[in-house]
Amino acid sequence: MFTSDEKKRILNECTLQLFGHKHLSPKQIFKDLYENTIENEKSDFYGSGDLINNFEKEIASILGKEESIFMPSGTMAQQIAMRIYCDEKNNQNIAQHPLAHLEIHEEDGIKILHNIKTHLLGHKDRVFTTKDLQNLDHKVAAVLIELPQREIGGQLPTWEELKEISEYCRSNDIFLHLDGARLWECAPFYKKKYDEICSLFDSVYVSFYKGIGAISGAILAGNKEFISKSRPWLRRHGGNLFKLFPYIISSKINFEKRISKMELYHNKAIEIAKIFNSFEKISTIPSSPCTNMFHIYINSELDTVENALYTIAKKHKIELLPYLEKSNNQIKSELSFGDLALEIKKEEIELFISDFSKLL
Repeated sequence: MFTSDEKKRILNECTLQLFGHKHLSPKQIFKDLYENTIENEKSDFYGSGDLINNFEKEIASILGKEESIFMPSGTMAQQIAMRIYCDEKNNQNIAQHPLAHLEIHEEDGIKILHNIKTHLLGHKDRVFTTKDLQNLDHKVAAVLIELPQREIGGQLPTWEELKEISEYCRSNDIFLHLDGARLWECAPFYKKKYDEICSLFDSVYVSFYKGIGAISGAILAGNKEFISKSRPWLRRHGGNLFKLFPYIISSKINFEKRISKMELYHNKAIEIAKIFNSFEKISTIPSSPCTNMFHIYINSELDTVENALYTIAKKHKIELLPYLEKSNNQIKSELSFGDLALEIKKEEIELFISDFSKLL
């Protein structure tokens, strides 16, 4: 067993990390912002100014939507989208996956702040289908889809399934919203441009801190009327901040740095999942990742897995998994790959995981 001090020391001495992007200190982040800010750049002011508005136009164009609006958080963006749709239909019901972000990570904000009722689609361990929509016993104003479905390892519906859901919603006068927190990572799977994916949806939210690695920040995109309706709600949520330029600049520079790497991250995830799945006590969901992420399940005791991780970290100076939790008599973790995994050769990863598996 390792003591708390030993664990901290071992992690501090690690020079490699299998998941994510390089962690930057606040000083390094400020330096990066300074070096990538145009001389005499004017700040935004309560959501206006070239700095913020040009970025909004750029992302709206990429997503194939008429307009977009920058917001401090995705939680804010999605609650606003659902409120607009429910008000427009005079219907306080929406439908979403049982493990949707609004359902399990937002302290019931959609219900308490907006009095919106959520109806759950399908089973928690799979993506929902058109049949699940057809089986709803309530008329809903909107349906929310998360691409990929993070809580089940980043699974995605097929392109045909996604089109079928979109067609069903349009033919039944239901708004369709995309929780695209990790939309950027979906393009390699669908082999489609972002505007083609987003054409299936009435509105889209995207994040700039998850796969992109910015400080924080989100964009909500849709038609002009939808974005116009979102502005007063942004103020009501306290999100129309006096200045947002650190988040905008961070989002812009990290987006430009990483958007072209999504296929590399996806290919690395496939490569690493295959290595993990080659060992008896380890499996991944999905077995072949749809995006740059997957969940890993280990048939062992929590203490055993934890000690194995710190032993490998001490020996090879690598942090293999970001966290551990118990799940159905197994130990679960989540891996999402970025720049750091690209720096490690396949042969090295095979060695690290092989040594890890022997300790289980």
